[in-house]
Amino acid sequence: MAERTALLDRPPPAPAPPRSLTGLARGLLRTARPRQWVKNLLVVAAPAAAGRLFSRHSVIQLALVFVLFTVCAAAVYLINDARDAAADRAHPVKRHRPVAAGQVPVPLAYAVGGVLAVLAPTAAALLCSPVTAALLTAYLGMQLAYCISLKHVLVVDLVVVTTGFLMRAMIGGLALGIPLSRWFLITTGFGALFMVAAKRYSEAVQMAGQSGATRALLTEYTTGYLRFVWQLAAGVAVLGYCLWALEEGGGPGAGALPWRQLSMVAFILAVLRYAVFADRGAAGEPEDVVLRDRALALIGLVWLAMYGLAVVNW
Repeated sequence: MAERTALLDRPPPAPAPPRSLTGLARGLLRTARPRQWVKNLLVVAAPAAAGRLFSRHSVIQLALVFVLFTVCAAAVYLINDARDAAADRAHPVKRHRPVAAGQVPVPLAYAVGGVLAVLAPTAAALLCSPVTAALLTAYLGMQLAYCISLKHVLVVDLVVVTTGFLMRAMIGGLALGIPLSRWFLITTGFGALFMVAAKRYSEAVQMAGQSGATRALLTEYTTGYLRFVWQLAAGVAVLGYCLWALEEGGGPGAGALPWRQLSMVAFILAVLRYAVFADRGAAGEPEDVVLRDRALALIGLVWLAMYGLAVVNW
């Protein structure tokens, strides 16, 4: 009786502290993946390649396109994390994501993601062009289909993620009415496939023999197949870039040196350097590889300088 009385007299457990608006805002921002926003800088790729980057109109349009694509990507991340919350809780790293950890309620993630998904194309139609709005809408539709089902289909998942990068590279040119070279599309597309397949390969290597993999297809792909894909994509990207540089450079009005052709060396070195991390299974976070490896960053700056000199015909 004494024990029962003690249990009855024990105060009820304190309720969980309410989520503050600041905490929710931080959780939503983390779910939007700010570190991934660097990918959206690809919107300047086509205008930079065409030498139409520094006019006032171009800067304003590209800034708008960058922001709108970032909003679209944030919408996809929010909806994806809401759908995968239960599975993410079983993952050693992803369980710390705000939605999986309970910092952001699943309904709120769905709601904010849905609002952003409607807002971005609408703003693009009003502030940019119908083509820009159409491409953003297509991107959202493709990515939402990926979240729901396409990420479970072999090969198609690689194609969808790669196409997302290609759309980023295309949208800047479309917003400014710049014709897109076939070699630009080939190089960008297969360069993206190289990085996507290398990421999948690295994830497969790191998760081998471990439980809690939320990307179910990692158990379907073999590391040998993923290695073949990133090696093939790297080769096609290098070939496409070399043909592009040889076709575009050396014409009338070219600079003192064939900078575009010389940039092939830096491009090939960059691919080879990135392949070192891919081969080690250490390319699971492409932005970390690009931003943290000093040698790769230096090669990238040299390539950028050479290509810039080619564009201005110096």
